[in-house]
Amino acid sequence: MLKLLVQRPWLGALVAAPLLALLLGAIVATFVWAQLPELDALTDYQPHRPLRVLSEDGQLIGEFGAERRRFVPLKDIPKPLQDALLAVEDSDFYKHSGIDFGGILRAFGHNLLHPTRLQGASTITQQLARNIYLSNRQTLWRKAQEALLAIKIENNLGKEQILEIYMNQIALGNKAYGFGAAAERYFGKPLDRLDVGEIAMLVGLPKDPNKLNPVLYPERATRRQHVVLGRLQAVGLISAEQARAAHDRPLDVRRPRRLAGVADHAAEQVRAEMVTRYGEEAYTRGLTVTTTLRYAEQAAAQEALRHALFELERRQPWRGPEATLNLPDGGDELDDALDAAFEAHPDLGELKTAVLLEATKTAAGLVLADGQEITLKGAALRSLQNARRGAVLRVLESGKGNWALSQVPQAEGAVVTLDPASGAIRALVGGFDFARNQFNSATQAYRQPGSAFKPFVYSALIDQGAWAGTRVSDQPFEQGDWAPRNYDGQYEEALTLRQALAKSKNMVTIRLVQAIGPQRARAWAARFGFDEAKQPLNLTLALGTGSVTPLQMAQGYAAFANAGQLPTAWLVDHVQDAQGIVLWKADPPKPRAAVSARNAFMTSQLLAAVTREGTGARASAMLGRWDLYGKTGTTNDAVDAWFCGFQATRAGAVWIGYPQPKSLGERESGGGLALPVWAATMAVALRGQPSAPLAPPGEGLVQRDGDWFYEEFAGDLAIARIGLPAVDPAASAASASDKP
Repeated sequence: MLKLLVQRPWLGALVAAPLLALLLGAIVATFVWAQLPELDALTDYQPHRPLRVLSEDGQLIGEFGAERRRFVPLKDIPKPLQDALLAVEDSDFYKHSGIDFGGILRAFGHNLLHPTRLQGASTITQQLARNIYLSNRQTLWRKAQEALLAIKIENNLGKEQILEIYMNQIALGNKAYGFGAAAERYFGKPLDRLDVGEIAMLVGLPKDPNKLNPVLYPERATRRQHVVLGRLQAVGLISAEQARAAHDRPLDVRRPRRLAGVADHAAEQVRAEMVTRYGEEAYTRGLTVTTTLRYAEQAAAQEALRHALFELERRQPWRGPEATLNLPDGGDELDDALDAAFEAHPDLGELKTAVLLEATKTAAGLVLADGQEITLKGAALRSLQNARRGAVLRVLESGKGNWALSQVPQAEGAVVTLDPASGAIRALVGGFDFARNQFNSATQAYRQPGSAFKPFVYSALIDQGAWAGTRVSDQPFEQGDWAPRNYDGQYEEALTLRQALAKSKNMVTIRLVQAIGPQRARAWAARFGFDEAKQPLNLTLALGTGSVTPLQMAQGYAAFANAGQLPTAWLVDHVQDAQGIVLWKADPPKPRAAVSARNAFMTSQLLAAVTREGTGARASAMLGRWDLYGKTGTTNDAVDAWFCGFQATRAGAVWIGYPQPKSLGERESGGGLALPVWAATMAVALRGQPSAPLAPPGEGLVQRDGDWFYEEFAGDLAIARIGLPAVDPAASAASASDKP
């Protein structure tokens, strides 16, 4: 042999080359192996889990974090799903030791024959190594690291552990990581309820979760699903009949909801609190925050507010398209242009984005973000006369398949309800849509309360000896250049407190503040949690010209329902870690005394008259119950519209107005705009609750002829008249003696 190599040196080179290659490969492998990371991330697998926010009754209302993941142990992952995944991604998973050399040879042969349809040969273990430790760059160095890491992983972890981590770690599009999260986001169901077609769609996603996303690219996803169904049939996991049925059945893929949905502003408030408390780890630790919100009540509040804003917008002139695109005639260019339009102008809940494709004298054809084509007819066409192809519009569905032209409401609003006894917030809606405006109007918007502020003025006078029958002048009032007027333009000689509050008479309330003094009236209002510095120190205080938030108004009215005790609103009940261990539990703040129980009761009786025969009577009529107390509020020129009120077990405030204050409209009012929102929310909050009128306190009051008095002011000691001429006792006696 040696003689042969000497005589033929080229043969030596031929023999030495593979040996040198093997030696060089061994050296490189040794060097790469030494550089491989430790496997702590796998041996002690702690997946990133998002921050989840729940309602009190366990409904998901918000989720935060780059990765949406539901960790599911392998024993709870259905065997058909496991088998389908292995059949598609790694059929020899339980046979190889990290690298599938047979698969490499098969892929090599396929790629030689089909250079335009290349196949890969990465095992599940290699994919896991790349996902956890490496990048997706196509380099020899990365491939070498990936292969050796796969071997190292197989040497340290069992097959079941590798598969469990893979099925919970892999990215599957739409921020879903792992099959549990993907099943929830795409189909709204757990893994054990997936059918054959849904399993096939999911196991096809690891190939390219971005380009095969069934929400964004349904046709591609369907084609991939059909390929997977063929593979599952070929290996005997499903029958031909099952494959055909799954092939023919359309997938019901749901579009993922935006951040939160029914409680977006509340969820954001919780997120900020959790980041303050736990730092950036709040997004990855798998924390679950349970709030005090009642899901049905929250959903009712959001739906009612959105409906009110849509109705307000319906009374406004149409402002035209949000944008107008230059649309290609068809093909991929048209699809790309439409995708860009829907991304720039996303749906806002039930308010759908539509792009105008064509319009005639009798109909207009539009396309929605999900590809559905709709037709507008009738009155909407008159508005679309000047719109051209490519116009970006908004539409609302009214009944099955009936669509109406609409537009994004410009006004905002807020709803807050809470438990008067504990202060637990049951519903908090901070605006029309969080995607449009993250400003939380429920907690941050300081607006003029208008007539909704009047009960606090009445409460101050009651504490000085007034009662429901105290008569007050309703005649026009002027002070310098200030000449306020009653909302209805009507003036009477005198009204009782009950009548005046029920009719929301401004002149009466001005004279009450005049009698008390602005300083004392403002200080009294501060007892209910209002910022004293934000209230004017003059007679305009009577008209609610200060600044309050909807949350403050809800708390203030709750004090009347809670025997004069002012609750402090709170939202987070408890926080759990990923293992369900409670990390923090709320200690609800104790209410503090705002006014006496007797003052709260007597003021409430005036508010009961408002909801029975006054400006808020619509509330009792809508709910069909007589244990409601509340007050409308409409500021000058209808800039702010309010309704605030309570029942024994719930207090709430609703505000509607433009972010930059301006008139809502000449005929708009708190009773017309805000009251229906309050009533719709309370209808759900009080469902099944028996009538519970407030009971008088056990001491401090006396009742005469059906009216209540402070016991020390009963009879002639009570305030009888304000702003009216004094009664001459002799004349009164003479008048009485003249009566038959």
